[in-house]
Amino acid sequence: MNFFRSFFSTSTAAMSEASKQKVQQLINDNAVVVFSKSYCPYCSQTKSTLRSFDAKAEVLELDNLEDGSDLQAALQAITGQRTVPNIFIAKKHIGGNSDLQALASDGNLKTMLQDAGAL
Repeated sequence: MNFFRSFFSTSTAAMSEASKQKVQQLINDNAVVVFSKSYCPYCSQTKSTLRSFDAKAEVLELDNLEDGSDLQAALQAITGQRTVPNIFIAKKHIGGNSDLQALASDGNLKTMLQDAGAL
């Protein structure tokens, strides 16, 4: 019994580390990354706002990915935020939709997107 416990806990730990590495690589490789779910209205609003700026963004629909749950758990470990959308601009964690909308309202979003090379 202990053999099976150690096998599965090691696999889970390894999977968790691999998911963290995948998330971090996506953040590092893209000016804008949105971790989203296809049915989420807040995610839709975030994507719409980014489109209104013609921003180049990498969008991952976690509910459509085989490892989506693992990536969401990795995001929680990295950022402390489990909810979507989970947004990064220029490797900086922005937060969620309300955070993005606040940046858009105060005029800082366009500057951030320009600085990140996403426009």
